[in-house]
Amino acid sequence: MTAATRDHALPPALDSFVGRRRELSGLRALLRSTRLLTLTGAGGVGKTRLALEFARGLSSRYARLDLVELGSLRDGATLTQAVAAALGVRERAGHTGIDLLVGAIGDASQLLLLDNCEHLAEPCARLVVSLLGRCPRLRILATSREALRVPGETVFRVGELSLPPADAGDDVTALLRADAVRLFVERAARRSPGFALERNNGRLVAEICRRLDGLTLAVELAAGHIGTLAPGDILAGLDDQLCQLDLLAGGSRTGPLRHSGLATAVDWSHRLLDPAEQAVFRRLAVLVGGFDLAAARSVCVGGGIGPREVFPLLCALEEKSLIVRLPGDAAPTRFRQLGVIRAYAMERLRASGELGSTLRSALAWLHEVAERDGGDVFADQASSPLTVERDNLASVPAHATGQGEAARVRLTLELARVHYQQEQPSAAGALLSGLLREPCGRTLGGEVAALAARVAAQQADPHRALSLGERAVSLERRRDVPAGLANALDARAAAWLCRGAFAEAVTDLRACLDIVTPLSSPEDVAWCTQHLAWALLQAGWECEADELMADCLPVLRQAPWPRAAAALHTAGAVRLALGQLESAEALFVEALRIAPGGSFHALYPVEGLALVATESGDMQRALRLCEASAQARRRLDTEPEAPWRRRIEQAAACARTLLPTTAREAAVVSARKLRGDRLVAYALRTGGGEQVRRGPDTLRIDEERWRLTARELMVVERVAKGLTNRQIAEVLGLSAHTVATHLNRVRDKLGLRSRTQIALWFGRRDAEASVPLRPR
Repeated sequence: MTAATRDHALPPALDSFVGRRRELSGLRALLRSTRLLTLTGAGGVGKTRLALEFARGLSSRYARLDLVELGSLRDGATLTQAVAAALGVRERAGHTGIDLLVGAIGDASQLLLLDNCEHLAEPCARLVVSLLGRCPRLRILATSREALRVPGETVFRVGELSLPPADAGDDVTALLRADAVRLFVERAARRSPGFALERNNGRLVAEICRRLDGLTLAVELAAGHIGTLAPGDILAGLDDQLCQLDLLAGGSRTGPLRHSGLATAVDWSHRLLDPAEQAVFRRLAVLVGGFDLAAARSVCVGGGIGPREVFPLLCALEEKSLIVRLPGDAAPTRFRQLGVIRAYAMERLRASGELGSTLRSALAWLHEVAERDGGDVFADQASSPLTVERDNLASVPAHATGQGEAARVRLTLELARVHYQQEQPSAAGALLSGLLREPCGRTLGGEVAALAARVAAQQADPHRALSLGERAVSLERRRDVPAGLANALDARAAAWLCRGAFAEAVTDLRACLDIVTPLSSPEDVAWCTQHLAWALLQAGWECEADELMADCLPVLRQAPWPRAAAALHTAGAVRLALGQLESAEALFVEALRIAPGGSFHALYPVEGLALVATESGDMQRALRLCEASAQARRRLDTEPEAPWRRRIEQAAACARTLLPTTAREAAVVSARKLRGDRLVAYALRTGGGEQVRRGPDTLRIDEERWRLTARELMVVERVAKGLTNRQIAEVLGLSAHTVATHLNRVRDKLGLRSRTQIALWFGRRDAEASVPLRPR
């Protein structure tokens, strides 16, 4: 066959192929080591288009390259004839079926592309085995929504198009790195010439692509509405589940019928399921946040489906690409339905009349998990298996209205806890405000008010936090449940800390510890002790705080990582206040190693290391870490507690004041590049630009004449301004006792006894600091 003839073996591409470079590279590597390569994936994910693009790049390597489209075949009876027709092979007397195909292919180097095999999986499997066994140089590339499951088959699962990261914002360059966004823009520009991705539409386009899970056909269909609808209108349509599938209709008139719209594409797969698979498929639609095996059993059992049947049915649905396994090795394994597939499944669930009963089953399962995990004194701050069910917690109770009010109220509280733990106080506060007004909320005692107090403290609303904390304590005293009272006292202590009333916080936490010690687990006792140590630190009683942390830290090191990281941070802050910089740094490093790098939890130890750098005199490192952490907090929309925030702000201000202009600007510029893993690596001194070139204008704060710590310098500066110890304490957010301790250390280091001598010393050194210092 000539090259010209080979070109006609595949249909010409009428539009551009976008992205998938990594997949194309992976397919080339796989085809070198296998003779049967099957591309699997959900309907509309782009299997056929990827296979055709891949095959076009291989045309020069094979004597023949043929495409066989199987979508129009109703059964396997005519499969062999369809393949023969595609290869241009005519029947001859005495030669029919497989023999005819084998004779035509022989030992030629040929690539055969079998497209859309899922509805003919068994006959295709038999045909493939026969051809590969008798044609030694034949290779087959197949597309199917499930594997053919024959010996020697290599399965390549085609995933959704890449999506932009959540923090890309409206950065056009960052958004266009995502294949889904590029495909949307390219198809939209063909539909409406002049359409381009800009800052004013970038976020909307990115959210459309995320809402569609990067499903190729869905993105193309949505982009096809540009010119008629604005991106905001398309997104609003996708939010309305009732019209979502209508919006994703109207595909190519000349393309395969199964791709005329998403509903048609999914319906094609649905018709291939047996009745039990169809039942499980539609019932899973109520679990919008994904599911593990236990959740699937909770909603799928019934109507002839037993608990033991659910797992093999899940496996069958995954093999047919109607559910996808979530990435990661964590147990238990979780699955989900892609959004447009779930919308179709929900339509089938409504039509079956099972929606109400399925929702009731899901509600009962979530409530059972909540009750099973109950009993933790400090549940607001404890990790829970319901954290991964956040979207299910939001969806199931909302749609199961009027069914199990007590369960709904409890699950609303659990959802608020998840939002609180993920530093989403507005979402948590809205839920809690509703519960505080509901009569059913009273069955939970002071739990709702206690969590609402913590949320108000997180929002830096000290008046509301204390009012709610008082309400929680009052409710729990009337209920006379010791564990509930301990939790309420802990919440009120958080409100006192928010107000800067450290002595009152210490009083509440001592009372809380007295209650918890005889009735709770060692971990709860240690957690309460850690809170008391933090309050004592704010009150200026560092030595007692250090003794308490020595007691509780060994226990909390064995706790789930959020508690371990918090305890290590508190211990580090205490050691920092005691001037034990090496110990403080080691504790902050330990905390940073166990906290996820992209979360707000990692920012506390990063900021702790910034304070260590400030106290050690490494002002450039301190400013880098402060600036990088501040940028990360803005991206995550999170703020630390007020006392800690003031310390970081003071450290950054000190570094800016003491660094020469050039060094200060260099630190700020380099901090912009410290994100995610780079920031963690820099903070841990394992990379991320740790090596800093020193110029002639870099101030060496750690020289002998600057041997005071940054905090001591702050205190001395205020002494030079004539402030009393109490006034200095108010300005710096310290206790008067802590200020006096700093001044005693200053006197010992400098050999100066009076406040006047200290002020004169600072004035002289302040004048010297304005002159750039030369390196030694």
